[in-house]
Amino acid sequence: MRWKKQLLTLTPYQPGKSIESVKKQYNLDKIVKLASNENPLGCSNKVHSALQHNQPGFAIYPDGYMTSLRETVASFLKVSQDELIFGNGSDNLIQIISRSLLHPGANTVMATPSFSQYKHNAVLEGAEIREIPLLDGQHDLEKMYASIDDKTNVVWVCSPNNPTGTYVSDSNLISFLNRVPSHVLVVLDEAYYEYVVADDYYDSIELTRTYPNLIVLRTFSKIYGLASLRVGYGVANKEIIQALEPAREPFNVNSFGQVAAQAAILDQEFVQDCKEKNRQGLTQFYNFCEQYKLSYYPSQTNFILIDINADADQGFQFLLEKGYIVRSGKALGFPTSLRITVGTVEQNYGVLKALGEFLAEQHSVQHFEN
Repeated sequence: MRWKKQLLTLTPYQPGKSIESVKKQYNLDKIVKLASNENPLGCSNKVHSALQHNQPGFAIYPDGYMTSLRETVASFLKVSQDELIFGNGSDNLIQIISRSLLHPGANTVMATPSFSQYKHNAVLEGAEIREIPLLDGQHDLEKMYASIDDKTNVVWVCSPNNPTGTYVSDSNLISFLNRVPSHVLVVLDEAYYEYVVADDYYDSIELTRTYPNLIVLRTFSKIYGLASLRVGYGVANKEIIQALEPAREPFNVNSFGQVAAQAAILDQEFVQDCKEKNRQGLTQFYNFCEQYKLSYYPSQTNFILIDINADADQGFQFLLEKGYIVRSGKALGFPTSLRITVGTVEQNYGVLKALGEFLAEQHSVQHFEN
């Protein structure tokens, strides 16, 4: 077989461990998964109702134009329908953008560590990758700008950033966008947008009106709780959308996902409730870190990256055997940190109690008490 040579250097995306596999391996009755930044509150009841009353047929292809979903999202965001593109999760949109703009001879600029799929897709397309290390956990936009040249086709800005939970401020982003050449597409990945509470966060949809080389990506997988149905969308001017559409495979958003996402975006009361409970959960983690004098990045997401001052894989394994699946920072570029999804109050208490036990073994400190 004459495989692309870059395929031979890549490993597939490594998802977090499944609940069932951990139960079986460690003979545990209960597992709490806090590894993939899913919503512990699930999804809106309106989603369940919509799926019960609007059962799509299994034998019929989905609406390839996503008509009803497109109308609802356009109305909610106050954009034109031709300013939207939909994907099988925002991962699919990253793939579409990479397929459309990256190739041998072109380069792409991104922060590191950041979401792995920017680099993964760039490698597949044979493009040169220019990675700019984070500065105090945040995008170093000055160095990212300095890395752009006439062969740069895409710049990726993940805000809030995964895995640090940090964000780019309004003033810094606008200063950056003002200087990026018009031939460069800036991809603003906002998978965690709905969790943000920072006062100086920007209005990204409004920015697409000012900057014709900007596309904003969002997803229904996080706060909306629809990760298994895989629905994401992009917002940009219609010229960008028209250029990308031929690279989108037909029927890439399934019928159930379309029905669920339409119902989900209309229930902003649920979204607000999740946002508030998430901030309360983060406070539990912040208090724990202060008690144990652990470094962390204040988060604008539903996860937190904590430096445990120990081997991340050891911390991951200890928590796994206690029934908590988290994410080791080793594969994320933070070898002594754990990335932990914010769960319910009870889940947070449990994982922090277990983490306190690990730290006690490692550093002879007091057990955490809530």
